[in-house]
Amino acid sequence: MDMNAYLSMFIDESNDHLQSLNENLLRLESEPEELSIVQNIFRSAHTLKGMSATMGFEDLAALTHEMENVLDLIRNSKLKMDSFIFDTLFKGLDALEAMVQDIVGGGTGKADVTAIVASLQIILKSDYSANQSITAPTVAANAGNAATSSVSGAMLLDEFQSSILLQSIESGHHVFHIQIAIRDNCMLKAVRAYMVFDLLERNGEVIKSDPSVQDIEQEKFDFTFAVFTISRLTQEDLQAQLLNISEIESAVVTLLDAESLAVLSQSNAAAAVEVVEEVKDITPAVSASVKAEAPREAAGKGQAPAAQAAPANVSRTIRVDIERLDTLMNLFSELLIDRVRLEQLSSEIKRNDLTETVEHMTRVSSDLQSIVLKLRMVPVDSVFNRFPRMIRDLAKSLDKKIDLVITGADTELDRTVIDEIGDPLVHLLRNSVDHGIETVEERIAAGKPETGTINLRAYHSGNHVFIEVEEDGRGIHHERVLKTAIKNGVVTEEQAKLLTPDEINMLIFAAGFSTADKISDISGRGVGLDVVRSKITSLGGNVTIDSAFGRGTKFSVQLPLTLSIISAMLIKLGSEKYAIPLSSIVETGIIRREQILNVHGNKMIEFRNAIIPLVSLSKVLDSPDFNENDEAETEIVVVRKGEKWAAVMVDEFIGQSEIVLKTLGKYLTNIEAISGATILGDGYVALIIDPNALIK
Repeated sequence: MDMNAYLSMFIDESNDHLQSLNENLLRLESEPEELSIVQNIFRSAHTLKGMSATMGFEDLAALTHEMENVLDLIRNSKLKMDSFIFDTLFKGLDALEAMVQDIVGGGTGKADVTAIVASLQIILKSDYSANQSITAPTVAANAGNAATSSVSGAMLLDEFQSSILLQSIESGHHVFHIQIAIRDNCMLKAVRAYMVFDLLERNGEVIKSDPSVQDIEQEKFDFTFAVFTISRLTQEDLQAQLLNISEIESAVVTLLDAESLAVLSQSNAAAAVEVVEEVKDITPAVSASVKAEAPREAAGKGQAPAAQAAPANVSRTIRVDIERLDTLMNLFSELLIDRVRLEQLSSEIKRNDLTETVEHMTRVSSDLQSIVLKLRMVPVDSVFNRFPRMIRDLAKSLDKKIDLVITGADTELDRTVIDEIGDPLVHLLRNSVDHGIETVEERIAAGKPETGTINLRAYHSGNHVFIEVEEDGRGIHHERVLKTAIKNGVVTEEQAKLLTPDEINMLIFAAGFSTADKISDISGRGVGLDVVRSKITSLGGNVTIDSAFGRGTKFSVQLPLTLSIISAMLIKLGSEKYAIPLSSIVETGIIRREQILNVHGNKMIEFRNAIIPLVSLSKVLDSPDFNENDEAETEIVVVRKGEKWAAVMVDEFIGQSEIVLKTLGKYLTNIEAISGATILGDGYVALIIDPNALIK
């Protein structure tokens, strides 16, 4: 079998499981007694191990197996979590992520994990475990209703498993002991065993198996095995369905009650005393090894496991290569250009049948456009989900206490924007941790809670998505910022005196600006936040700051929903046509020459009880055949960038239109105001104006 055909699927699913492991370990760190979280962690680790072994990545499977051994002790209440165990498991996750990335880059997934494995072995072999004999095989006695069946090979139930089964019985659920025999001539006994487990898990929860699931998967068993399970089916239905599985010789299903379960638990206790004596001479490596349970465990001590068991939902999603979506978008873009052309021709020819056909095509293509755009939309959760772990590690390295609160993670953005926004957000969060949040001592002295809070929010507003990073830390010290800005030559002393508080805040985005006392690898690294602003600006967005000294700082990032198809206002400058994105336009209007004010040599106008700058688009673009100075009245487009507004003078309005953004490559790179081009319905090319570049 050619495993390369499954490599991309393996990589995608491995990344999903690694993310799940990270998230659940972080949850467990805040709720260390919640065993249901451990069950989720164990399932993900077990699945990842099986996938890695199947694909032939033995190092990946081996490390996961070592981590699984520790998790098995924890989920069976044989081991208490502490900081050393958490740190070791997190290091193991980092190593697994590095291995998967090596595979992505064409490597073999090998890595030196000797130190991590040694730490895991220390956890297993030391006194972390109260009972080193938990994996020794024993035989439980038959009792009560169980006496009528062949339970001579019954398994050792520990206290946790007995408790789960007893609670299920008390809640009215069916608890069974099942002895399965597979035909001796069966060629794929592991496959038949898998079909048995699949049936049991679809109808309930498997609590214990003998041999272990790993041994069964690797065919390290004879043709019989046994399980304890909780099921929604009756005894007769369960037995009938098990016998319907091909090549199952027999299935003995025994219904357990509280009395028989109590006897089994008593037998286990007696057997455990004997086992302790037997394993004294076993080597530490053997005595510390832990057999893994079935992959679906009961949810926790305080809940009836079967109540949570539900039929597995059929997946209704598929993975699609982003290049295919890009191709689909490009094809639709060409269709949109032709649609606009047809609309123009229809308006000129004025035939009813043609007009009706074009109108129907417009409606259908508009629906198609909506679907195509939604296909490219991805929740920002795909970016946000890596931050809790990052904040946890940074806070620990800086000896700070920080809570990261994420809201709006289901907000959707275009995949292109998602791919690019990750690094700027990492930089903003690191800056908040390093420069914003104070140490525990500083916070207590300032009368604040010792734990700082960073809020990461995302929400829609119009045709934009806003992402906010807000913390309750030091805030921006204006005097210190001005002093540094003057020292670095960002502003002169005279200019500094005229700056508003908001303008002082924005100085930290200047190239090379940093207020750090020493360069560290946590935040700025001496580079400053200019890289953040340049990246966000290149995506058609902008970033603003709101800060109060001593109370905290909020960075607000504004991003367009999509970078492919936008609504725009088409305008003319003489013989040339341009497009201005509607998302940046406040309103349009007409001004007379006498309304133009001259303030310190700059043209301004009064708009909505405020004085805003007047921008000559013809001068910015060096228009060859239009000069607004020759006009008595001039059309204007009022545009906005954050809290700043400006009025742009144009020659004539053409109207609104859906346009397809096309990059210009190396052309017109010397003109800041041009962000791209589009093809109009008449076949002519119109340049797209970047309003952000017009507002200083």
